[in-house]
Amino acid sequence: MFAYLLLLIAVLTRVMPHAGWMNFTAVGAALLYFGARRPWREIFAPLAVLMATDYYLTVYAYHYSFHWEAYVTTWAWYGAAIALGWILLHERTSVLRVAAGVVLGPTSFFVVSNYAVWAGSGMYPHTLGGLAACYAAAIPFYRNDLLSTAVVLGAVFGVPALARQMRLARTQEALAGK
Repeated sequence: MFAYLLLLIAVLTRVMPHAGWMNFTAVGAALLYFGARRPWREIFAPLAVLMATDYYLTVYAYHYSFHWEAYVTTWAWYGAAIALGWILLHERTSVLRVAAGVVLGPTSFFVVSNYAVWAGSGMYPHTLGGLAACYAAAIPFYRNDLLSTAVVLGAVFGVPALARQMRLARTQEALAGK
């Protein structure tokens, strides 16, 4: 159930004007967590919710016409992020695995989405220099995506682990005192 609450938080961080500033959202962390904690048969729930959010933002917040073809790369990444969460964090969660998710999630989105912008639009010349300019322009967004994923994923996996450690320490103290 918590995965769905985190998905709601991810949507809110995208639609609230001050929260989505330069890609500081809970989307990557929510998708990784969803993959780690929910069964595969539920994969379409976050995909549908985030696809609807993309439509809402494009049409109602930004007032552009919606062209689904422009979102295929992003939607494929949503599914890949869920798969990454399942691969890295489903069976065994550790600090190293969470850290890998923090790095691999935002980095994969940065690489894939900016390549798609460069290849599929006229915003940058289709040269090596244009590709480099596209990636350079996206660095502030990448930095904030990395930071937000680290904060959210660290909290959703770290707080329960810390609580377990504290409970274990109290139990051991209680047993030692008897």
